[in-house]
Order: sequence, then structure tokens, then C-alpha cells
Amino acid sequence: MKKQYLYTYIILSLIAVTFIKCGSNSEEVGEIEIENELITTDIQTFNKTHLSFGNGGIQTAKGTFQFLSDNTNVEKILMYVQLDCPSGGCGAWDVFANIKVKDPETEAWYELGRYITPYGVDNSQRSNGFVFDVTDFRSILKGSVELKSFVEVWTKEGWLITVDFKVMEGTPEYKYSAVVPLINFTNNSQQIPYGEVLPEAISLDGKVTIPSNAKRAKLRSIISGWGHATPNDSDGRGSAEWGFRSHKLSFGENKFTHAMVAIGCDSNPVNPQYGNWKPDRAGWCPGQEVPFRFNSLTSSKSGETLDFNYEFENWTNDNSNGKAYYSLSTFLVVESDTPIEKPIVQ
Repeated sequence: MKKQYLYTYIILSLIAVTFIKCGSNSEEVGEIEIENELITTDIQTFNKTHLSFGNGGIQTAKGTFQFLSDNTNVEKILMYVQLDCPSGGCGAWDVFANIKVKDPETEAWYELGRYITPYGVDNSQRSNGFVFDVTDFRSILKGSVELKSFVEVWTKEGWLITVDFKVMEGTPEYKYSAVVPLINFTNNSQQIPYGEVLPEAISLDGKVTIPSNAKRAKLRSIISGWGHATPNDSDGRGSAEWGFRSHKLSFGENKFTHAMVAIGCDSNPVNPQYGNWKPDRAGWCPGQEVPFRFNSLTSSKSGETLDFNYEFENWTNDNSNGKAYYSLSTFLVVESDTPIEKPIVQ
């Protein structure tokens, strides 16, 4: 680890990352910017770890790494994922990938960020690689931290994965935070069947009790689809990779829409790729981060027990061209100016 000082009005414009801030009727795209005087600690974790398939290759790597022991003064944590090509070249296909952190209390794995690999190339055209704001997990990203890097790669070439963090100390609005998963189906691209009755093991609803000292609460979701199932939409798009959809997230009286629509794949700076990278998918692109979808609550809801539910737009698979799936994580993040416990999920 090494420390360096970032001074006022330094804007990290080269590490812009797309996110989607979702309200009930609107979404907007933004950039990560740092405009404060912050002390930054650089932490390197995986370093050109080869993830591949066959010939002894592995799709998943785990490791334990040392972060700061105290995060109460941490204002922002950024995670960078760089992809390099092995000597035989990069994997040929765009595939699901993510980075997870283990909650030391529950031993559950939480998705920090998800990306889709590019077709057959690295991501060096992004000077810092893919970038994710993972500040919401600062209550876990401290001390000894166990991480997991997964790429759903099916070729012997695969990619070399490097994951670095910048932990930025300053004056956070709230010194304490906690995070829990409400929905957590993120092990691969084929997690939640779409267009059919869900099996009993998959629940997209429940109840959660928010701590009494919570001052602010928000929801953080990542969703991407897989499959070319039919019937196609009127524009010829199959589900769930291509079909544009509007899904609903309910939390108490709060109602949010997650629009799975085009995000401009042909303008991706990771180009050219050796495959079908330009056409727009439903809410994601090959060779890019899968966007975060943030939903701020109208109030902190401190001390309340609330119902939550995730509902996919109605569509029925005719089973003539395979299955459709979504992979989905939705986390509840609470913040306070006093030490705060995790929300209790039923």
C-alpha cells in the first residue's frame, strides 16, 4: 500500500463510470468525481490473475487482502478492474463477470461490481480499466478482507484480472454505515428464470427492519439478462439479453422503475472488439461495467419494518429457443452519525 495526497478540485475525469440513478419516473447518467482534499490509500488485490476454462484453468479466484482498519473517516472507495490478454490472446466471447466481498459476520458474498468482458480484447483503452464506486460497502471493506473474482469464461485463453482499490479519507456526511442484501442471485448469468414460474428457492420479496438510528437509506441494484428466448418482441429482440423491459422495485410506499434499455454500446471506448459489440443490449454492453441502479428513499424509515418486492415486466417464454434469465442483486444501505447495526431481513 502507498499513500498520496489529492488536492482540491482534482477531478478524476479519466475514471468516469456509468451509473443509473433511478427514481419512479426518471434515470440519469453521471460520472465519478472527486473534488475534495482527500488522503488516498492505494490497495492492490488480484494482480494479473488468470481466469480461464479447461486445461487446468479456473473461473474463480479468491484472496484475502489488508485494507484500512478504521473506515469512519472514509469518504469514497473506488474499485478498478483491469483486463489483460494472456500470451494466447483474450477470450473470444462477451461473458458475465463480477467481484464480490465476503461479509465476515454472515460469510455471505456481496457483489461489489459486475462487468461484461469484451470480445477478444483487453480494456486498456480505459486508462484505469473498469471503475466502480463501492463506498456503500465501507463497513465491510476494512481490516482483513476476503474477495472473489469470477469470470464466466468458457475458453482456454480467458483474461488476466487485476483489481485495485483507492480508499479516500476525508469527511463523510455520515461516519457510519451498514449494508445488507435484499435480493442476491449473482453467481453467474443464469440465476433467475424469466418468463416462467419461479422455483421455491428463488424469492424476490420479503420484509426488512431498518435500525432506529438510521439517518439515510438507499437501495443499490445491479441487473443484467442472458438468453435469446422467444417469442421475440415486435422489434425482433429476444429475452433476456436483448428485450427492452421495465421492471418494478417496491420498498414500502416507494415505487421505482428499472428500465432495461439501450445505453449506447456503439460508443463504448473499448473498441474495436472482435465480435458483435455495437448493437444495444437491454441495459448493458460488451466490454463495460453493468450500471448500478440507485434508489433513494423519501425518508430514512428509521425503526420501521417494510415490505420489499422486485417484479419483472410480464412476458411468457414459449420455450422454442431456450431459456431467459436475469442475475440480480439489490442491497439496502443505511447511514448514521452514530454506530449502526445492519437492517434485519426476514
